[in-house]
Amino acid sequence: MQVEQFNYDNKIVRDFGIATVVWGIIGMSVGLLAALQLVWPEVNFGLQYSTFGRIRPLHTNAVVFAFVGNAIFMGAYYSMQRVLKARMFSDMLSKVHFWGWQLIIVASAITLPLGLTTSHEYAEMEWPIDIAITLIWVVFGINMFGTIIKRRERHMYVAVWFYIATFVTVAVLHIVNSIQLPVSFWKSYYVYSGVQDALVQWWYGHNAVAFFLTTPFLGMMYYFLPKMANRPVYSYKLSILHFWSLIFIYIWAGPHHLLYTSLPSWVQSLGVVFSIMLIAPSWGGMINGLLTLRGAWDKVRTEPILKFMVVALTCYGMATFEGPMLSLKQVNAIAHFTDWIVAHVHIGALGWNGFMTFAILYWLIPRIYKTQLYSKKLANTHFWIGTLGILFYAIPMYWAAVVQGLMWKDFTPEGVLKYPNFLATTLEILPMHMMRAVGGVLYLSGVILMTYNLIKTVKSGKLVADEPAEAPALEPVKHTEPSAHRRLERKPMLFMVLALIAILIGGIVEMIPTFTVTENVPKISSVKPYTALELTGRDLYIREGCVNCHSQTIRPFRSETARYGEYSKAGEFVYDRPFLWGSKRTGPDLHRIGGKYLHKWHYDHMLDPTITSPGSIMPAYPWLHTQDISYKYLTGKMKAMRNLGVPYSDDEVNNAVEHAEKQAALIAKELADSDVEVEPSKEIIAMIAYLQRLGTDIKAEPKKEEASEVAANN
Repeated sequence: MQVEQFNYDNKIVRDFGIATVVWGIIGMSVGLLAALQLVWPEVNFGLQYSTFGRIRPLHTNAVVFAFVGNAIFMGAYYSMQRVLKARMFSDMLSKVHFWGWQLIIVASAITLPLGLTTSHEYAEMEWPIDIAITLIWVVFGINMFGTIIKRRERHMYVAVWFYIATFVTVAVLHIVNSIQLPVSFWKSYYVYSGVQDALVQWWYGHNAVAFFLTTPFLGMMYYFLPKMANRPVYSYKLSILHFWSLIFIYIWAGPHHLLYTSLPSWVQSLGVVFSIMLIAPSWGGMINGLLTLRGAWDKVRTEPILKFMVVALTCYGMATFEGPMLSLKQVNAIAHFTDWIVAHVHIGALGWNGFMTFAILYWLIPRIYKTQLYSKKLANTHFWIGTLGILFYAIPMYWAAVVQGLMWKDFTPEGVLKYPNFLATTLEILPMHMMRAVGGVLYLSGVILMTYNLIKTVKSGKLVADEPAEAPALEPVKHTEPSAHRRLERKPMLFMVLALIAILIGGIVEMIPTFTVTENVPKISSVKPYTALELTGRDLYIREGCVNCHSQTIRPFRSETARYGEYSKAGEFVYDRPFLWGSKRTGPDLHRIGGKYLHKWHYDHMLDPTITSPGSIMPAYPWLHTQDISYKYLTGKMKAMRNLGVPYSDDEVNNAVEHAEKQAALIAKELADSDVEVEPSKEIIAMIAYLQRLGTDIKAEPKKEEASEVAANN
């Protein structure tokens, strides 16, 4: 038997490890800043670039794609080389992948605070960055499959299955969700609109969590946990069942984010059914992980790395139980739009992703530096501080959610809303938001402690950049495996194709009918396209990230129709690119805000929210009153919208600026009549135009059958 000698590339692992720690601290610090602003909005320091609406997507993208993303590549590059018994396919591709990914993160960190955003949650980056993500992801794929093909191990270990599924699914999700028509270098419109855009976004958003925050970490769990515990994986058969059922079922569950909206009810029901089914494969993975520790629980008492892994798996189990529960309509009716969603996401992010990343860093860094961890005591301290941070974060958020959900739906014995002013519910939960910020401080402190520990560890050793290894060359197959799956593991390209088919089925079944059957989005004759000025105002609304706090969809509940007005219809959103239904109500829904207040109210509210709403935690937007509207790309925007099917006339397109200026002059005149002197060229005018338009296309009272539907849902 010929034994081949080669070297593992530890340098690329080290680079991704450093990036993981650096971006983790940055991303979590921005998250803490955002948390503080939900109690003290002035913490934005009066800058437009650091308001909650602009830094919230910066925080989510920094922790998801910068912190967790780099952790995935760190763990995958380390484990793949060892289970495949081969150096990565190309050192050059590894470097291009690393530096390309860091440049993408930097570009996102610059553009998002500038307000250059598409507003699609977890996909806010504009089209040039989307293209860069696609290219770098392909580089990663070539490097991964090149390594798989030149492997010296015939069978692919379970971790590699999850990496393959991650690669193909994220590629499909990103491409489908990023189809946009560019207007300029930093502005584009989605080809989808309204209900269809909402379906695509939450098919992407839910599965970005599934295939970026879950499957690669399961792959790393299957590699690193047995290594840490020095025990074999509990069950190979369970891992097969876990893998295929998880990737098939997960992709269907996205519509549970859109329950009680104007999404077709059959799609909502599919989302609910598959979300409930998802408990089985998710818990199969958790059980396989925890039972791998059988015979090693005594080590958990003394080894902080195993403590992190146990809590990570426990949080994974909690989050994957909670997700299906939240998809039940009765639970969703109370929990959706509340802080419950924030708590749920962070149990997964802080516990599952964060703690597993910390465990891998503590285990991996000493090994590639051929030294011992500087201080196990500091790692233990980090574990307890981090665990306390999660508890201080999540418990107040659950508490706040129950308060919100019940207050929003509370009626007096006389049948009127007990808390008609939405702000009353916001003020009630401020103490919980303060506690959440304390949790963030604790968690971030633990990360800083870990950073110190790792720096001291690195200084005590020396990086083995090219770690010597040897393995027998891959020999021709001499016998047939009795197991069909073992035979499949010998064929990585077929494996990839089957994984691709498994994840495509759900998306195809849900999306094609929604896109092709016109009855799914009935037209409403009174719904007209936005005027040139309203479209400009809508883009300003998107720039400021208002959708991060305000929803624009009223569900068919008595409490919501009493508070906001008639519930939302699918046909009202046909010209909305992107849709702006939101996922969290820190402020009230705005779908029927048009005509509810005078122009002066909106002018004062944006200048200083406490003028109109004493105690408000909304930041002030004084720059809207001083900055001039940019009409530079307005004609191009109107042309792009017409190309996407919006029925603008030649006059509306060719004379867009003139029409916008005329409408702006009328709004400025009405403000002047209210003793507010403002030039019609200021951004606040366009914002007012958009806000005053919202919901005004629907004038009629609900039909009898619609009214009975509202009653049935309450």
